[in-house]
Amino acid sequence: MSGPLALLVAVVTLFAGCAAGTAPTSPASRPTVTQPGATYRPATSPTRPSAPAPAQTSAAPTASQCAARVVAKLSPRQQAGQLVMVGVTSASDGELAVLRRQSIGSVILMGQHTDGVRGVRRVTARLAWKGQQVPLLVAVDQEGGLVQRLKGSGFDTIASAKVQATWSSATLRSRAERWGRQLASAGVTWTLAPVADVVPGNMVTRNAPIGRLGRGYGSDPATVAAKVSAFVKGMQAAGVTTSAKHFPGIGRVIGNTDFTAGVKDGVTSVDDPYLRPFQAAVEAGAGSVMVSTVTYTRIDASHPAVFSAKVVGLIRTRLGFDGVVISDDLGAARSMASVPASTRAIGFVRAGGDLAITVDPALADEFVGGIVSAAKVSPAVAAQVSRAATRVVTLKVQQGLLPCG
Repeated sequence: MSGPLALLVAVVTLFAGCAAGTAPTSPASRPTVTQPGATYRPATSPTRPSAPAPAQTSAAPTASQCAARVVAKLSPRQQAGQLVMVGVTSASDGELAVLRRQSIGSVILMGQHTDGVRGVRRVTARLAWKGQQVPLLVAVDQEGGLVQRLKGSGFDTIASAKVQATWSSATLRSRAERWGRQLASAGVTWTLAPVADVVPGNMVTRNAPIGRLGRGYGSDPATVAAKVSAFVKGMQAAGVTTSAKHFPGIGRVIGNTDFTAGVKDGVTSVDDPYLRPFQAAVEAGAGSVMVSTVTYTRIDASHPAVFSAKVVGLIRTRLGFDGVVISDDLGAARSMASVPASTRAIGFVRAGGDLAITVDPALADEFVGGIVSAAKVSPAVAAQVSRAATRVVTLKVQQGLLPCG
């Protein structure tokens, strides 16, 4: 997420199938094919009986088909719970109570974990309780540099993106795969990285959320795209999902939305070259794209990106992405302070998003409740919730958390 500035000021509460083959066409049924200078007419053999066509086999279900079956069996509240990601620190009894009560589908590990892979594994093990109907997705902010929540034995110290950008793409891909294996061994299968934001050269020291903190891969969209692609491919090889952030980019702003309200970008447009790294992430196989809470006046001046159907729509249309669209933090971020908690998650879903984050578990009830209430009175919203839940559960199927057969 976009709030690692807290690390500089000692505030750590934020960051937040196979289709069956068809029977071959018999020669007699093939159409005449005309080519330049020749006509092809198939030979026939009336005295020899034709071989029987092979029996048709059923196509294996896709991950999304399997997910749709799971979602269809969930109650409205359980579907809504799949659309909320909640911050947890130690998987305490209180945190687990919130997750169970609201049938939450995903968590993000908060705090600083310095007790290595074994320590983190103890936390993630508590998140897989007996009788769980749909397993949790476990995510973390593990970019490197100032944004590395998991440290200690078994975890490499990850260089910042600014340093990663000096490596060859092959080296970055190899190291990202290693970091991904470390995450997976601790029970974490989703990193909310890489940062795909491009920071103009003349704004590096003024851009609070990215440039000033060394979180970006540079000022050239092509260079950033190459590094983003390498990171995504490396993590994917380790079985870890990635999330390109913060669409459509927070490299041109001054304020940090975790600590500042009303942050605006008056430059980024629908055909902006700075969108190239996000496209590269999608092409490399990123499982999700994160949307920022900045307002982009040249795209939609009336709504922050997370509540803008125009902005979220670009992810589906311009990027051609049909995976999980996730929000930046809508819980503790200062940019959301004036928005009623009960309208934040459903506002994101109405805009076309799939998974709303609150790093503050105390807001989980209002996030889920707002989705349930809206779906109850609007069949269109209910259908939207079902589609979003299917995307989230599809990711779980793809990760092997749910069987598909």
